[in-house]
Amino acid sequence: MRIGLFVWLSLSLISWDKVSKDLAKSHLRDQPMRSYLNDTFRLMYAENTGAAMSLADSLNPKLGFWILGVVPLLILSGMLVYVIIHARSMRTSKVIAFSLIFSGGVGNIFDRLIFDRHVTDFMNMGIRNIRTGIFNFADVWITAGVICLLVWRNGWPIAADQLANSTGANGKEKI
Repeated sequence: MRIGLFVWLSLSLISWDKVSKDLAKSHLRDQPMRSYLNDTFRLMYAENTGAAMSLADSLNPKLGFWILGVVPLLILSGMLVYVIIHARSMRTSKVIAFSLIFSGGVGNIFDRLIFDRHVTDFMNMGIRNIRTGIFNFADVWITAGVICLLVWRNGWPIAADQLANSTGANGKEKI
């Protein structure tokens, strides 16, 4: 069941990312920036050949292909194998977190490999001059997945069976 959840969620999120990038290309490319919520949220088209916030943008294209395309693809392949092997023993929250990271990685690597290292970015958030870089939904998935893994790394939220084992018969906490 958890493998099914991983596959369904991953395919849904990868599709969402792909459709949103296609919409950005067709509606935002060569258009002025659009601002919403008193300039807290902006839509604008950008093509990024580097990693987050154009990091490693100036790499030699062959080196960039390996560092930003092939290596992450190998890491994601390893993550997929890990999830397949361990899904039955993983908590559902961890499967969801891995699915978020996997989906975001695949979404951006797909762009990188198909569109000559160019990843479509189109969202920006901030208040006045304190702003994020321009990002896409794949970046949101990766960030959310990492945050989920960090929050849930110690078993939070507590599963019902763990809660039952942490209390005695009288309902008071065991020491």
